[in-house]
Amino acid sequence: MDGHLQRAERPVPLQASPDHQGHPPHVTELVASQLRGAQAAVRDLLLALSVGFALPGPLPADLQHKLDSGTVEDLDALVDRAEAAGLLRPDGTVLGTVQHALLASTPTAKVHALQRELVSVFMSAGQPLGSLARELARGGLADHRVAAELEQAADAALEGDPRLASQLYEEALLAGADPLATAARRAQAAAGDGELDAAARIIDALLVSPDPPDVRRGADVAASVWAQRGMLARAADVYSWLGAARVGPSAPLAAVAMIGAGDRSGAESIFQPDAPAASPTLLAAALVQTGQGIIASLGDKPHQGISLLIHASDMLNSARIALPLPETPAALAALLALHSGDPHLAETVCRSAAAAGQGGNSAQPRLLLLQGWAAMMQDKPEEARLAATEAAKANPWPLVPRDEFMCAALEVGLARRNGDVPELLRAWERAREAMLHTSVDLYSLLPWGELLIAAARLRETPRVAQYLDEAWKLLGQLDDPALWAVPLHWAAVQAALLNESPADLAPHATALARASAHSQLAAVLATAGKAWVSVLAGRFRPADVEGAARLLGAVGMPWEGARLAGHAAARADERRDMMRLLACARDLHPQGPPAGAASRAADLRPGAAETAGSRAQSDASGLSEREKEVARLVLEGKTYREIGEAIYISPRTAEHHIARIRRRLGAENRSDLLTRLRLALGVDNQQPLNPQQE
Repeated sequence: MDGHLQRAERPVPLQASPDHQGHPPHVTELVASQLRGAQAAVRDLLLALSVGFALPGPLPADLQHKLDSGTVEDLDALVDRAEAAGLLRPDGTVLGTVQHALLASTPTAKVHALQRELVSVFMSAGQPLGSLARELARGGLADHRVAAELEQAADAALEGDPRLASQLYEEALLAGADPLATAARRAQAAAGDGELDAAARIIDALLVSPDPPDVRRGADVAASVWAQRGMLARAADVYSWLGAARVGPSAPLAAVAMIGAGDRSGAESIFQPDAPAASPTLLAAALVQTGQGIIASLGDKPHQGISLLIHASDMLNSARIALPLPETPAALAALLALHSGDPHLAETVCRSAAAAGQGGNSAQPRLLLLQGWAAMMQDKPEEARLAATEAAKANPWPLVPRDEFMCAALEVGLARRNGDVPELLRAWERAREAMLHTSVDLYSLLPWGELLIAAARLRETPRVAQYLDEAWKLLGQLDDPALWAVPLHWAAVQAALLNESPADLAPHATALARASAHSQLAAVLATAGKAWVSVLAGRFRPADVEGAARLLGAVGMPWEGARLAGHAAARADERRDMMRLLACARDLHPQGPPAGAASRAADLRPGAAETAGSRAQSDASGLSEREKEVARLVLEGKTYREIGEAIYISPRTAEHHIARIRRRLGAENRSDLLTRLRLALGVDNQQPLNPQQE
């Protein structure tokens, strides 16, 4: 040790001397003034530790050479002096402010040289850089080894955590990664994180290059982005451009996009359902069965497609892989179930897929909205609204156009079934805007059917006519597959009934009858359509109407069945028939919290209405719950018959309710009644939407 000290220049002790006011000097000034000359070795040690080297070594070659040759004192002495000066912690890490000062005052070229030497140390030891790689990239170090490790980490996170993967790929670019080689993966990460615009920009730059690398993945991402934008035909165009020679394992996804856009021949040319999977993995098998299921849905035995898609969904759930897909197998299975009149199955499939994270975060709103649609079909409006709310909040970003359109149509459907005209008008305005941002495809027919009925209800049919023409054209291109076409034909029947247009109804009724041979749902809807026509014509058999209504309930349409029975009850000639049909309507569509047995008795026994009403619970408004329900409908301008149809009571009972309300509020005429009702219910002073004398 003595010899070493003789060879080295005797060091001047380091100290953090206070300034003339008693405060420690600025750390940068301290480093600049004291870590030079005899203290340069301490500075070199602290700088090495600041860039990532660790004690006891190895250290940078230059510093290690000085230590080994005796040019400077030994390592222990350097460490002791740095610790004594308060610049180095006991655990061997540099004080944060000192580290910042050293890095800020050292030329960038020297810092990067030390960092590259540090990377070489890690590489020679076979150690991963870990989080150090991210720090080096963010610090501006360009090194292909750092970029490679960041790429590898991003690849590992891509299918499970696209947000992290996106950050890692960006850091890899900072470290010198090839932008073109990583483009497809960066786009996949961006799309998985909900950044559709960023993904589209990356893919555009990739696909215009002369020989784009990883082009199949890029096509999958592009198709997924187009699908989420509600433009599935563009997704199909991407796969047509890619071609059968390059599509490889993505052929099933191409089939999903092309069939959804109405191009069955293109799908069959690019995907062979009998071909084996590309590999014996869960993912490959799931994709093949997805393609097989969607093709089977177009045939004479479409329910085979549901089974195939459910199997595909189960496999993808097990694989726990989030991939860019035009549609997830769970969403397709749910759509087939909904089109088949089995909303409960649709709900369970989507619930399982959402719990497993199928399709990643970007697919969650779609699965939740399909759950909501299934709940609406099962006459569970609160569950449907909750699902829509959860879908809107599932991700930090707004709903993509495809999901926004479905959410708006779901709101329209709920408002229509609730009979709330103001709510329906608000939902319709949202849907009108949403439809401008999307286009018609096979997988959006349910929302379009709902909007067709609502448009007829609101006398807005011309606003959807163009889109419905496209829907019929698309179905025609696919040879009118029964499973997909039947619900839209039913929607057209209902719209024709609302428009009182038998000529418009006839072709759709014929189509339902023709599809009955291959579809139980079509048979039920054909029967229901005949029942509706007979009711509106005033020539119906109550037993036939009740049978048709209960069949609707059995295929996941209890609200539609109750509506049919309610309309028939309002037009029944015999009191016995009216009571029977009202009971059927209540069985299928129970009305909210009951107002009590007395109120129900009043509904069924018009002569006893006033007695029962006097016993019903009331609040400060002086009206019972049932009376307030009737009052709201009065404010909407509904007639006795319309009130009866809305809450499944007879027109005569509705008249008794209104007479009793008039007496309780002391209203002298209709105008006075409306004013007093608005005050009693706390409704804004406005005219009813469809004023009509009772």
